[in-house]
Amino acid sequence: MSDTSHLDIDYVAQLARLALGDAEKERIAKQLGDVLGYVRQLEAVNIEGVEPMAHAFDVVNVWQADEPRAGLSVDDALRNAPASRDHMFVVPKVVDDA
Repeated sequence: MSDTSHLDIDYVAQLARLALGDAEKERIAKQLGDVLGYVRQLEAVNIEGVEPMAHAFDVVNVWQADEPRAGLSVDDALRNAPASRDHMFVVPKVVDDA
């Protein structure tokens, strides 16, 4: 079912910041191809007349109570950051000085 000919696993791994070996790339390419194959099967489903919906079931107020609680520590928040300095995230500059 998988069609992995158009999947660029190296690019996907780069986006996910994953270092994959050749065997992992092959296995993941097959798994992603299978997922895409299943999604393609959905294209054959006739949905004419079906109202769009956000949930398959009626969902009423799924919010949890808004109660204060301890958040992440600074170290935990910065653990996966590509760069940090003085307890802050370092991000590329996106605004010109003009």
